[in-house]
Amino acid sequence: MNQNRAFLLFAWVAVAILMAFEWTRFTTTPTTPPPAPVAAVVADAGTAGLPSLADAPNAAPAAATTADAASGLPTVVDAPQAMPAVAATPTPTLDASAASVEILTDVLRLRVDSVGGTLVFAELLDYPLDQENPEKGNVILFDREPSRFEIAQTGWLSTTTAPGADARYTFETPGSTLTLADGANTIELPMVWRDAASGLTVRKVYTVTRGSYAIGVRHELVNEGAAAFTGNLYQQLLRVPPPPPGKTAMFTNPESFSFVGSAWYSSSDHFEKRRFEDFVDDGTLDKTVTDGWIAMLQHHFVSAWVPPKSQPQVFSLHAVDGGRFAARSVGQAVTVPPGGSDRVDLTLWVGPKLQGPMEAVHPSLPLSLDYGIFSFLAQPLFWVLNALHGLFGNWGWAIIGIVVIIKLLLYPVSAKQYQSMARMRAVAPRIEQLKERYGEDRMKFNQAMMELYQKEKINPLGGCLPMLVPIPIFLALYWVLLESVELRQAPWMLWIDNLTAPDPLFILPALNLAVMWATQKLTPSPGMDPMQKKVLQWMPVIFGVMFAFFPSGLVLYWLTNGVLGLAQQWWMTKRYGGPTTPAVTKAK
Repeated sequence: MNQNRAFLLFAWVAVAILMAFEWTRFTTTPTTPPPAPVAAVVADAGTAGLPSLADAPNAAPAAATTADAASGLPTVVDAPQAMPAVAATPTPTLDASAASVEILTDVLRLRVDSVGGTLVFAELLDYPLDQENPEKGNVILFDREPSRFEIAQTGWLSTTTAPGADARYTFETPGSTLTLADGANTIELPMVWRDAASGLTVRKVYTVTRGSYAIGVRHELVNEGAAAFTGNLYQQLLRVPPPPPGKTAMFTNPESFSFVGSAWYSSSDHFEKRRFEDFVDDGTLDKTVTDGWIAMLQHHFVSAWVPPKSQPQVFSLHAVDGGRFAARSVGQAVTVPPGGSDRVDLTLWVGPKLQGPMEAVHPSLPLSLDYGIFSFLAQPLFWVLNALHGLFGNWGWAIIGIVVIIKLLLYPVSAKQYQSMARMRAVAPRIEQLKERYGEDRMKFNQAMMELYQKEKINPLGGCLPMLVPIPIFLALYWVLLESVELRQAPWMLWIDNLTAPDPLFILPALNLAVMWATQKLTPSPGMDPMQKKVLQWMPVIFGVMFAFFPSGLVLYWLTNGVLGLAQQWWMTKRYGGPTTPAVTKAK
């Protein structure tokens, strides 16, 4: 087999392998709890087992816990600016029947429980599960239903009485539903917890803004007692992993191969992530972070706690009983003197991975949109794609536009590739004659073929190396199309009303198969034995069948790239693929 064809085969196989690797690297999320959970937690509480964070910023060593640990609440030593040493004892369960209030905006439906002031439900009103079957409802990120359990909690850790996971808050707003009024921009849900014995009052306020998935969570502390209050505010996301995908869901359900787990950002190590099955083996993290965030990721959507700026936090990850996983952030100690007050403001993002709005919350939060190893290429590609969408007003035409732009930018590289292939095609009959002349003597055949290449000034590697240059670019674009929530269920035209679903009529896959077949016919294969030729002849069919299960947006991208490449290859073959020197005569 000549080297040019060999490198072409290698390039195709490399693309397939890289795509398969990227596709399957996140498909092993467990659905059962690890055999040795880090700490215990019962039912819905999810707050037991908080680790000792005495080595955190402004922390004093934890010497002991108080007798109040018997109540099941996390406790800390009574030391100024101390971080909590938490007893690993069960806490009361989250009462599903307790009073709750619903918050309804134009994009979110939330429900907050009076126990712990916990956010226990979040529905994304603009993101249906199935565009063609709206009766299936919308995407739900938070819920107490066991199969998709996920909640967002905040609470205080202190050696004295403080509102933790089991604290009973009283809603200040009457009624069971708060609806964002016409013309209003924000809506607030205030609730209060009071301890008459210590004189401490904690007021928690949820603030939701029109059109936004960023939720403000404000803690206001007032100390009317005779002693100072010292406590640490913690935030926690607690969830179960999603159910395992079906055995045949790999091609039809992108969520089955997207990353699901926890991620966090720090200025020192930047974006990091961990799959649920690694929570135990990789330890509890216990990382001190300033100006970062901690999150739970899934395909297209994210929930993330963004702590106050310039205030050190300790991030930790835990596997807890019931097959649940916790991502926690514990802040530095807050001291409120007698007669004093204080407040801590947090932000909780609950929604789609929209890069612009997320950047407004935290500059690095868009990194939760994980493009894998090609992120450095994918980010600028998405910027171009988004700009083209603004120009055309349609994601399908934006996909076509970005492929055209990439083809134009890579034209000098691809021109060398196709020029080399065209000249290879021109000498293909002569190579076949050489093969017939030397028969099974491969050494003499290869030597004669190299002499022919040298005589015709053909570099057999000239088209192969340029061929490898576009592969990372197009794989990066592949992940942009796969992971960008902006394209989720977006229509193109005619029968394509959902770019993230397979083509219902299989027209795009069929066209793509035809283009690949035509491209193969134009691609030279001199010196290749019949068996190798048959194998390569089936490759368009194999890829064509595989693309039938791809989201139509990805098939549109491959089809556009293939059509442009076929046109360029045809032109180069016509221009450079003419006859060369006379054919070699057969030896007597």
